[in-house]
Amino acid sequence: MTEDLKQASQRKASFGATMKAVFWSFFGVRKRRDYESDAARLNPVHVIIAGVIGAAIFVAVLVSIVRLVVANAAGG
Repeated sequence: MTEDLKQASQRKASFGATMKAVFWSFFGVRKRRDYESDAARLNPVHVIIAGVIGAAIFVAVLVSIVRLVVANAAGG
């Protein structure tokens, strides 16, 4: 079990490739071929970090939109 985890954490995909895969996964539009390729080459640690970063960006964008809408509604 720990040997599998060590092998998975040593995969060679770049962090940028991982961010791209996570970005498209947020939209749910991954092709099966791309998903299988990513599953074989992405580092799981990078996937977790990219997911947390992506979620934080998503929440920050939503909070910004809500603040903008509330400010415009209160001022107008």
